[in-house]
Amino acid sequence: MILINLLPHREAARKRRREMFYAGLGASAVAGALIAGGIHLWYAAQISAQQDRNQLLTSEIKRLEGQIKDIATLQEEIAALRARQQAVEDLQADRNMPVHLLNEMSRLLPDGVYITSMKQNNETVALTGVAQSNERVSELLRSLGTGSPFITRPELIEIVAGTVQLSPRDTRRVANFRMNVKLVRASQIAQKAASAASAAGSVPLTPTAAASQALTGAAVAAMAPASAKK
Repeated sequence: MILINLLPHREAARKRRREMFYAGLGASAVAGALIAGGIHLWYAAQISAQQDRNQLLTSEIKRLEGQIKDIATLQEEIAALRARQQAVEDLQADRNMPVHLLNEMSRLLPDGVYITSMKQNNETVALTGVAQSNERVSELLRSLGTGSPFITRPELIEIVAGTVQLSPRDTRRVANFRMNVKLVRASQIAQKAASAASAAGSVPLTPTAAASQALTGAAVAAMAPASAKK
């Protein structure tokens, strides 16, 4: 007996394939949604952790900025204290400069030259005097330029011929001059002494000690020619 299937089997098979396709498509969509949700949650967790780290870094930066401001304030205070200390040391070292100036002027003043006035403005000293001749003024310039560690850079401002009445019958021609000289501060002498000591390999001194040693050495050197003359 021959059996003939008259049912639409092709349509049933097509329907089953369509259902399987839709089922696979739905499963793929669900799997994709789960994967996307997992990735979103992972990125959200990473972003949240990074935000926490950023907040921590921000708070630490603010704290460090406060400390930096405190350090800057301390550095300014230290610089101010050092400036005051340096000013006190300069005053301490320069208190004998007028004595050295007068001593050097009396030592370096050539014969036939007389100082009539002396005015100091900071490191500049204005000298006014009378000399027997222009050659005496030149000799004074050379002596002031090379003969003293406390005086430097002599500059002749003016020299004018004049006369001096020694007696009713004795009139002599003289040279009236004005010049400026620069005083060498004790701190500069101390720096030179410290440089020389470091070049010689000796133990470095403090600025005050170096200034005292330099001034003492300069005073001894200045007194040496006078002793030799005697």
